[in-house]
Amino acid sequence: MRSDLDKIAHRLGIDFYHPELLREALTHRSAGPRNNERLEFLGDAALGFIIGQELFRRFPKAKEGELSRMRASLVNQTALAELARGLALGDWLILGTGEMKSGGYRRDSILSDALEAVIGAMVEDQGIERCRSWVLDLFKDKLAELDAEGWQKDPKTRLQEFLQGRGLALPRYELLSQLGSSHDQIFSVACHVELLSSPCQGRGGSRKQAEQQAAAAALKKLSGQMGKEL
Repeated sequence: MRSDLDKIAHRLGIDFYHPELLREALTHRSAGPRNNERLEFLGDAALGFIIGQELFRRFPKAKEGELSRMRASLVNQTALAELARGLALGDWLILGTGEMKSGGYRRDSILSDALEAVIGAMVEDQGIERCRSWVLDLFKDKLAELDAEGWQKDPKTRLQEFLQGRGLALPRYELLSQLGSSHDQIFSVACHVELLSSPCQGRGGSRKQAEQQAAAAALKKLSGQMGKEL
């Protein structure tokens, strides 16, 4: 088994000081009492922190909810299982007879847990900084694909939550006009907000788009009044 552990460690790009930690990380609970559940717990916490801190640094203008949604898109069972397959972790899993026969080495839940356990083993064996470097390299492509703008709530939702949070009436949207042929229409909508002395207008190819534009205009005006971005 030591030669196998050396091969796995080489594939991971980590020289373990204590290879038995790697073996434990790859051992499913179906294989016996000494399994990867404790290391999975540690790895889950470390992974959440590492990715959370990286997102915090990369997207200084992103709000808490946006950061949480970005992290959830990266640190979930499906995403982790995909990364585990890229590392061929399934080839090295130590499973009980039942899980082996049922193809447990292909199961998302087992693969994602194993990857978290490997991360936990790295923290124990190498320290958090070496683990951080490895994790960020593993996630570099997925991190590069993220766009903070894509994780913002739409203007209507943000406006509604802002008003609800202050116990104010919800915005009222009024259709002002609907021009053009059925396949090429332009909608104009007014957004009435209790805090604004006049309604804000929006235009779009659908009523929904026009309402979003009007809500965005209302948020911009409210931001100016309050002196901060909403």
